[in-house]
Amino acid sequence: MPRIESDVNRFRQIVRGRVREELKKHLGRTEMFGKQGDRVVSIPVPHLELPHFVHDTGGKGVGQGDGDAGGGRGAGNQPGEHILEAEFTVDELAKLLGEALELPRIQPKGSDELETRSGRYTGISPVGPESLRHFKRSYRQALRRLMSTGVYDVASPKVSLVRADRRYRTWKPKPIPKANAAIVYIMDVSGSMGDEQKEIVRAEIFWLDTWIQSHYRGARTVYLVHDAAAKEVDRDTFFRIRESGGTVISTAYEMAARVIEERFPAAEWNLYMFHFTDGENYSRQDSDKSSDILASRLLPSLNLFGYGQVEALGTRGDFLDVLRSRFGDDGRVALSRLADRDAIVDSIKTFLGRGR
Repeated sequence: MPRIESDVNRFRQIVRGRVREELKKHLGRTEMFGKQGDRVVSIPVPHLELPHFVHDTGGKGVGQGDGDAGGGRGAGNQPGEHILEAEFTVDELAKLLGEALELPRIQPKGSDELETRSGRYTGISPVGPESLRHFKRSYRQALRRLMSTGVYDVASPKVSLVRADRRYRTWKPKPIPKANAAIVYIMDVSGSMGDEQKEIVRAEIFWLDTWIQSHYRGARTVYLVHDAAAKEVDRDTFFRIRESGGTVISTAYEMAARVIEERFPAAEWNLYMFHFTDGENYSRQDSDKSSDILASRLLPSLNLFGYGQVEALGTRGDFLDVLRSRFGDDGRVALSRLADRDAIVDSIKTFLGRGR
């Protein structure tokens, strides 16, 4: 049995290595994370099959010995593709992502508040509950007492405990800094943002969530959508809704600022905001207004602001250029252009490669 377990563990390492090697190539494929539940992600891994025993019939069976080749439109002659469903926890997947893209770990803003989540029994005390009595230490203390008083008889080595001999294990708590985090996702849902653009956004948000939430337990998420007006929605609606109006980016930034100011005080939260749009804003005046809101009300509170311009066929907005000219040297601002799914890898590295 230990040999079998060793072989299975070795195979799991092979699967993990294959996922890590191919992760960058598949980051934009939504089928990579098709099944999620209880923080476990199931990833299809092609060309791998779990080793198994095959019964030998002892004679000429199917595929053995002489026989006529099949013809016509019957069975094919090419091997089938074996696909293994490999399961990873979100933390494991985040580690793979960090290894594949060589991402630095996030350095949260400090917090004076501590909470105890773990510890070890490392100390000894003369008082405590009987369930934690340390028998070896107790009898050692009793033996020491008997020997020091000359009562211990080598010929009749009997050791009896008295109350003062008893020793108990004590719990040494390990305080863990408590760092709260909130992520605000904003997406343009105007008519020019089609299904393909939304799938790109969905794929990137999955990996952003995976990485950030591996550094914070219980990170809060907020989803805002906008066309000419902004509103807050749930996650499912965020990826399904589609409007036909124009685009007024300042409405989304104003709502994001209100959400942060009312729910997530900057002194207590590590805040992240990511905005995805095709970059076509209503007017240059509104682009300037949006930049002003970003500079005065949002950036002072944010660990990181990521802007991803998801380009649609026949569109090339200029809001990315507006942000680059004003915030290009600001370490809190990360800007990326997503022409297609292949650009997701570079976009993720742009957003997460700063360790903020």
